[in-house]
This record gives sequence, structure tokens and C-alpha cells, in this order.
Amino acid sequence: MSYVAVYHVASPDTPNKVLTHLDDIAVTLAEHGVRFERWQPSPIEKGASDAQMIAAYQAQIDASGYAGAQVFSVSGDHPQKAQLRAQFLDEHRYSEDAACFFLAGQGLFSLHIGDYVYAVRCEKNDLLVVPAGLPHWFDMGENPHVVALRLFNATTVRVPEFSGDNIARRFPGLDD
Repeated sequence: MSYVAVYHVASPDTPNKVLTHLDDIAVTLAEHGVRFERWQPSPIEKGASDAQMIAAYQAQIDASGYAGAQVFSVSGDHPQKAQLRAQFLDEHRYSEDAACFFLAGQGLFSLHIGDYVYAVRCEKNDLLVVPAGLPHWFDMGENPHVVALRLFNATTVRVPEFSGDNIARRFPGLDD
């Protein structure tokens, strides 16, 4: 189930509120310029190639104005799952929007907005768009299952800018 848990930075063990209704999640995040929506599923054959997965959602990608998409897929048996997980666990930001559409599995985006952290658990058919410059981190869990499309405004690959703040270590991850 998708949700957003809102924490004050001074109390990372206890959320102030937890929202599970799609409209409540979307409205709460929109107040901070973050887009959350659920796209209609498109049929994808098991074992589909990256190109086939992107093609299944090309109309929605185009309608959203993105210039490109890349498949991000990590499962529990991936030989580099720990390294892939680690590269997203520290607080970072991008110079363009960070958009992620989940085809399968789940992931936890934590957004650092002022004195609060918004932990957004995304699952199949969820689209989350984190605006450029907003500090955040992503956890796919110790035994990940995630297949997602990373959507890009530009045709170049995004490079994260790390904040150097260890805030992400103080908040619950996907498995907590």
C-alpha cells in the first residue's frame, strides 16, 4: 500500500501523521511542489525487455513531457543489490526533476522539506515527481524488488549532488 508518513526532523522515530488515501497523499505532497499520482496500468509481458517496458508507457511519458526514460530494476538476487541500494541512501538532490514510475515492487522516497521528512512509499503504478533541488533519498530495502521507469527532462543522465548531511541515517528505511 502506498503511503506518506510525515516526521519532524527532531522526532525520526514517530511520524506526526500517516496518510494512505491516494487523494490525501497527492494533496499533501502537492503543497510542496511534489507530484504523486497513479497511472493506469499497461499490459507488459513477463520477461519484457527494457524497450518493451518503456514502449508500454510511451504515451503517458510523452503526455507528461519527459524527454527520456530508463528502466531501473533490482531484485533480491541481484549480485550488486547492496551497492545499488547504498548509492541512493544518502541525502541528495538533482538539478532537474527526479521522476520515478513504478512498474512493479516498491520503494521508499524520503523528502527533506524544511523541518520535516515526508517518507513516501511507492508501489506498482505510482508516479512520484520530486522537483529539482529538493533534498531526498531512496531506499529499496535489503531484499529489493523494484522495477521502475526513471523519467528525464533532458536526454543526459542526472548526476546527484550530495548534501553531506547524515539525516537519512536517522529515519526509518523501507524495511523498518
